[in-house]
Amino acid sequence: MAFDIEMIKEVYARFPERIAAARKAVGRPLTLTEKILYAHLTEGPATQAYKRGASYVDFQPDRVAMQDATAQMALLQFMQAGRDKVAVPSTVHCDHLIQAEIGAEKDLNKAKDKNREVYDFLASVSNKYGIGFWKPGAGIIHQVVLENYAFPGGMMIGTDSHTPNAGGLGMIAIGVGGADACDVMAGLAWELKFPKLIGVKLTGKMSGWTSAKDVILKVAGILTVKGGTGAIVEYFGEGARSLSATGKGTICNMGAEIGATTSIFGYDQKSAAYFQGTGRADVAAMADEIAEHLTGDAEVYAAPEKYFDQVIEINLSELEPHVNGPFTPDLAWPISKFAAAVKENGWPAKLDVGLIGSCTNSSYEDISRAASLAQQAVDKKLVAKSEYTITPGSEQVRYTVERDGFLDTFGKMGGVVLANACGPCIGQWARHGAEKQEKNSIITSFNRNFAKRADGNPNTHAFVASPEIVTALAIAGDLTFNPLVDSLTNSEGNAVKLDEPSGLELPNKGFAVEDAGYQSPAEDGSKVSVIVDPASDRLQLLDSFAAWEGTDLKGLKLLIKAKGKCTTDHISMAGPWLKYRGHLDNISNNMLIGAVNYYNESTNSVKNQLTGAYGEVPATQREYKAQGIGSIVVGDENYGEGSSREHAAMEPRFLGVRAILVKSFARIHETNLKKQGMLALTFANPADYDLIQEDDSIDILGLTEFAPGKALEIVLNHKDGSQDTISANHTYNEGQIEWFKAGSALNLIKAKA
Repeated sequence: MAFDIEMIKEVYARFPERIAAARKAVGRPLTLTEKILYAHLTEGPATQAYKRGASYVDFQPDRVAMQDATAQMALLQFMQAGRDKVAVPSTVHCDHLIQAEIGAEKDLNKAKDKNREVYDFLASVSNKYGIGFWKPGAGIIHQVVLENYAFPGGMMIGTDSHTPNAGGLGMIAIGVGGADACDVMAGLAWELKFPKLIGVKLTGKMSGWTSAKDVILKVAGILTVKGGTGAIVEYFGEGARSLSATGKGTICNMGAEIGATTSIFGYDQKSAAYFQGTGRADVAAMADEIAEHLTGDAEVYAAPEKYFDQVIEINLSELEPHVNGPFTPDLAWPISKFAAAVKENGWPAKLDVGLIGSCTNSSYEDISRAASLAQQAVDKKLVAKSEYTITPGSEQVRYTVERDGFLDTFGKMGGVVLANACGPCIGQWARHGAEKQEKNSIITSFNRNFAKRADGNPNTHAFVASPEIVTALAIAGDLTFNPLVDSLTNSEGNAVKLDEPSGLELPNKGFAVEDAGYQSPAEDGSKVSVIVDPASDRLQLLDSFAAWEGTDLKGLKLLIKAKGKCTTDHISMAGPWLKYRGHLDNISNNMLIGAVNYYNESTNSVKNQLTGAYGEVPATQREYKAQGIGSIVVGDENYGEGSSREHAAMEPRFLGVRAILVKSFARIHETNLKKQGMLALTFANPADYDLIQEDDSIDILGLTEFAPGKALEIVLNHKDGSQDTISANHTYNEGQIEWFKAGSALNLIKAKA
């Protein structure tokens, strides 16, 4: 597969001039983030200093990466864009549709058969439009991108919220919805509000049980799930330079859990070693030539408080291993305090399953360190008390760790190797007994642990930790076990203690693979046919959304007033629904079924204002749509956090919801709503959320004068005849208002084509 060397040369050729112009325009030293952003402006060298968190800016990314679940809708949209070929290097990765149940080989074969129609569609549409295609079993998108495509100083967008994984190699990599990907593949500029900057200074050096995962678990505890919203997190300092390239990828990957736009590390010797180890020595050589531009200016790192909006400092020499959770990735516990927290909160101390791998922690280093503990268990005659699974991140990693004996070591401990795919991390886990909804605990090296995410059981207490800690706790079978200080009783009745884990950043014999699983696209795709069966329940060609009717919106019914956390998992669940990601009508039957109704504390139960009866959310909305009645969804803080899935925006749009009114939005979801021609509004006064009543009929006024920075008026018509009038803010600019008027951003693209 191509490493896009010519494209990288073009990017690096413009760096010195662009960065010099940007430094002059800003009038001060630059952070690494600013250098890369300014180098990717569509209008050439910077001519102004953009206001952080306020100015919308057009960029031209270097590449697009899509995972199979979101690629379906992205490419169905791209097929309408009127282009013969993608304008930038793009890839599709088949990692989301493989369900974990028995083991790698059987699960993969089952997935290939079950999802054949979708895989054939993705392979053919990729072949037609010049897109690289990574087959099922090739690996998880972010690990494959790190091994093959990420490069320092580049800019990539991807249809997955953990796209920032590539920031470990110095790339501005941002998760987006399929509509954004469609724009970039069609050759259009990509718009982003110029981010705020958070600097994380790492000092010291890790040792013992501490790993890179603990850095981001600590940061998540500091910033919470929304503390990074609208910001890019830039890591620097001697501690940053001491981390492996894949460890940096882990940290950047989980930056999505704090709401960050992306996270990034500068180019250094660890980066160069990884490029050389993955067959890309030429990339390292090119980066070495402009190394001064692939890190922040020295003056910035000498006085970071002057150049970042917020600065956090972490001493790696003092950092403890952490365990975060349950039910949210920002509830951070140092290992020394975790056992007490388990007991005080009444969480199930018995550990049922430990799971390592995923896109976050599936590198050679991660697996080798976990395997060192598995070997200890065998040598010290310890029998693992919990189930234990291993998910390799790519076929290259899987093949190499099998060659080096690590998979055999896990097998001796009782571990089960799963397919090179997302699996349990995204709910693709046929966990036996989960349907009983019993209270239990699991611990993973994944990135998210929202309720029901892994196995569909709301009573599964999911915790997140490093692969090393997960492995140690799985051996113990007890969440109150602290491997740093506690002993275990082996099969001979002796007390034994686990030694510190050890591993290698890169394999001594180099990486190896027989078939990486890559399909190159046709040179000329004009004769390639993309066939979608009209009778399919998995794939459905798209129809254009209707343009705005040119009037204010009146008489909207309240569909649901969501209470508390409402992630994209709540709005559009994954798991068994993944099979419908290419069929908008069918997947719309999961719309908001996980959201908690403020009025009855139930999920998937809302009042139908036409009948007065309570029913399922999608069915109720379909009745409104059949009657030609629009509706509105009201939500709480950070609405739409989590996955980048644009289905969470397309489903309400398709079923006739006209507006989403919340206290605050997560970045990606707000953009996705705008792209689909929805109104994404926030309460000017968050306390007005309390004024919304269950039987309200709602008017949105001021749309005929819709303009940037101008609030809209919301009239709440209550059942008793009274009214409340409140103000709603928005962040639409002129271009985004045109999306709304046209009915969607795609409608504008088609019109131009």
